Amino acid sequence: MIDFTQSQLERYSRHILLNSVGVEGQLKLMNSRVLIIGAGGLGAPAAMYCAAAGIGTIGIVDADAVEVSNLQRQIIHFTEDIGSLKVTSAREKIEAINPDVTVEPVRAFVKASNIEGIIDGYDFVIDGTDNFATKFLINDACVMKRIPYSHGGILRFNGQTMTVLPKESACYRCVFHKPPPENMIPTCSEAGVLGAVAGMLGTIQAAEALKYITGAGEVLADALLTFDALPMNFRKVKLQKNPKCAVCSEHPVITELIDEQQIVCDLKK
Repeated sequence: MIDFTQSQLERYSRHILLNSVGVEGQLKLMNSRVLIIGAGGLGAPAAMYCAAAGIGTIGIVDADAVEVSNLQRQIIHFTEDIGSLKVTSAREKIEAINPDVTVEPVRAFVKASNIEGIIDGYDFVIDGTDNFATKFLINDACVMKRIPYSHGGILRFNGQTMTVLPKESACYRCVFHKPPPENMIPTCSEAGVLGAVAGMLGTIQAAEALKYITGAGEVLADALLTFDALPMNFRKVKLQKNPKCAVCSEHPVITELIDEQQIVCDLKK
C-alpha cells in the first residue's frame, strides 16, 4: 500500500483519477528528478508545472539575475525579484507552489567543462536555454550520458520542440547538424518574442517530462513539433535517426564535449 498523506491525495487527486497516471504514476513523479537548464522564458513555466505535478526533485540551472525585461514572459519571476538571482527567485516560487518538492539551484553557465557533473543523476532534462551553442552542448551531453531530454526554442510567434531518447530516437544533431553561421538568424532581442509563446512551449516541455516519467501516452521522440501562434497552426514532422550523426551514430565523430560559438537568442534579457 502506497502511503500518501491526506493532503497529497487531495493535491494530486486529478492525476490519480487519470487511468494512465493513477497512484503508481504519481509515485513515480514524486520519486523523480528533473533538471531545468535556464530559468527564463521556457524554464519558468516548465518549472512551475513540474513543481505543481509533484516532481520530487527539481534542479534549476542559471547564472543570471532577474531584469525588468524578463517579466514579460518569465512568469516564475515577479517585480520584487528584480536584481535577485534567477535560481533563488525560481526556488522561492517552486517551494511556494509545492513544499513537497526539493529544489537544487545551480548558479552557473553550462559549459563543456561542467555539464556532465550538472546533469548527472537526473531522470530527465528540460532545455530552456537561449543560444544554439548551449543547445548542442546539452544534446551531446545527454546523448553521451544517456539521459532523455526535451529541446525547445522560440522566436517571434514561433516555437519548436522535440524529445530525445538517447540511442533510441533522433537527436538534435541528427536534425540540425551544427549551429548556424553567425548573424544568420536574428536573436530574440533583435526580432522580439510574444510572451505567451514562451509559456506555450515551456508547458509542452513540462508535459513531455511528466509523460516520460509516468509512461503515459507518447513523447515527441522521432518528431519535431512546431507552431506559429499568429494563425495558431501546429505541425508535427516525423524524424529519423541519422546513421551518420556526429554524436549518436554507431561511429560518432564527436566523442568529447566542446563549447560551440555562442549565438544568443536572448530570452533572458
